[in-house]
Amino acid sequence: MKRWLKYVRPYISWFILGPVCMLVEVAGEAIMPRLLGVIINSANNGELTTGKSLGVMALMILIAVIMMAGGVGGAYFASKASVNFAADLRSDVYGRIQRFSFENIDKFSTGSLVTRLTNDVTQIQNLINMMMRMALRAPGMMIASLIMAIMLKPKLSVVFAVSIPVMLIAVGFIIKTGFPRFSIVQSKLDNLNSTVQENVTNVRVVKSFVREDHETEKFRAANRDLKNTGISAAKVMIFMSPVMTLIMNATVVAVVLLGSRLILNNDMTPGDLSSFTMYVTQILMSLVMVTFMLTFSSRALASARRIREVLDEEVTLSDDNAKRKDMTVKDGTIEFRNVSFRYYKSSEDKVLDNINLRIEGGSTVGIIGSTGCGKTTLVSMIPRLYDCDEGEVLVDGVNVRDYSLVNLRDGIGMVLQKNTLFSGTIEENLRWGDESADDETVKRMAEYAQADKFVSSFKEGYKTVLEQGGTNVSGGQKQRLCIARALLKKSKILILDDSTSAVDTATEAMIRKAFREELPGSTKIIIAQRISSVMDSDVIIVMNDGKITGMGTHGELLENNVEYREIYESQTGGKN
Repeated sequence: MKRWLKYVRPYISWFILGPVCMLVEVAGEAIMPRLLGVIINSANNGELTTGKSLGVMALMILIAVIMMAGGVGGAYFASKASVNFAADLRSDVYGRIQRFSFENIDKFSTGSLVTRLTNDVTQIQNLINMMMRMALRAPGMMIASLIMAIMLKPKLSVVFAVSIPVMLIAVGFIIKTGFPRFSIVQSKLDNLNSTVQENVTNVRVVKSFVREDHETEKFRAANRDLKNTGISAAKVMIFMSPVMTLIMNATVVAVVLLGSRLILNNDMTPGDLSSFTMYVTQILMSLVMVTFMLTFSSRALASARRIREVLDEEVTLSDDNAKRKDMTVKDGTIEFRNVSFRYYKSSEDKVLDNINLRIEGGSTVGIIGSTGCGKTTLVSMIPRLYDCDEGEVLVDGVNVRDYSLVNLRDGIGMVLQKNTLFSGTIEENLRWGDESADDETVKRMAEYAQADKFVSSFKEGYKTVLEQGGTNVSGGQKQRLCIARALLKKSKILILDDSTSAVDTATEAMIRKAFREELPGSTKIIIAQRISSVMDSDVIIVMNDGKITGMGTHGELLENNVEYREIYESQTGGKN
């Protein structure tokens, strides 16, 4: 409860005023049937036009106005409280996800996180709104009406001894049956969101392989699965309303039959029977409201559990224990000492196996090797996208775990294998590297990355709006924009993970020249498949199966490293 109270405290006044307003409405509902009974009895006795009867009518009108004010106030405060509660909760969940390491994110699918941020939070918001309007109103109306009914005619109140237990049994069955089904509905919604997101994000690949029919069938299957699960859960709700109505109508019929005999025996007036019947309806309606509340809460509680999973997920990478939080990257020297790493901790196979490596600050280092040999994992250790299982990684002679994540990553620029651009203008995307950069600097870095020419050809230039994921530019253009963004950061360490694979060799050569001229003091690590991308590096590292199998200049490796020579010959046809 402490977790949820955090979101209640800032709006405690609304959380109090909402139910209070609902209690005002409940008080009116408890009084109105009795006053109506007085009016009916007056009419039956021919006293409807007397001052007393007119006074009762005026009182009923006044109470109705007060009830309306209470109902409107309750709905208003409930809406404000629930919306703000949900906004703060959503913000915390989003903030938590932003702190997740890659290892944490791997535990949740993207579609699942989207569902939790949107649909699950909305479910809780709706529950709070409903609870504030019904949590006191429903039991309050039931208790007040029950007391008034018993006070009015104790003999007739015995009908409740049958109807209320029957209704409670029905409610219990519905809740027990419905709760597990609603949990499954949310997981099916995760699957549907993942399918849609994957298809929309990779629409170009889908079309290029003419897989529209396959993806459409895949969506239909996920949609059909969600539909069938939703229908299964809805079946519980389908039976609820008819069952509740049947019990309520049976109770009213019983009251009318028994009450009619009492009237014939002059033991009850028609007005009192009308009042009692209204109280019966209110009591049973309050039970129906409780049923709706409990049934709806079953799905909201499933959503709450899913949100707790995100909030309770222990962040595997943090700088809480960092010893030198104020330190920044100044030289760019990198060292790996006996570093080993596994993605799956229970696995015996190591992705990196006892890596020992020193990269001098300001040098240019190339890394080459077969796909899956651990190149990307190796450089991911430097900005602590992952933490090594054994050994340590040092930057400027300090263990990366001792830096604050902000200062460490601020000193490292990365252009990843998957080039990611965000919706917004080209200019906004480039300024991720430096928000305060002026237009001239942005343009110059784009020129270094060989991006200015094609950007300037666009009608809107740097104001051109990119679609989500940058789907309205080519792969090569996307790579050059990402490189320009990294250059704009002017970090002491620059990591390029196969980031020029989609550009021609001439353009790549000009980009490498820009690195040398614009970032002469920065440490540059270039991962590539093409030897031409790394052959001018100060040092080239050859990797295979998570280990370093060779290190040296291009000439040294050609002479001494069989694996490097084989890669070179396969790409050049053996020509030197």
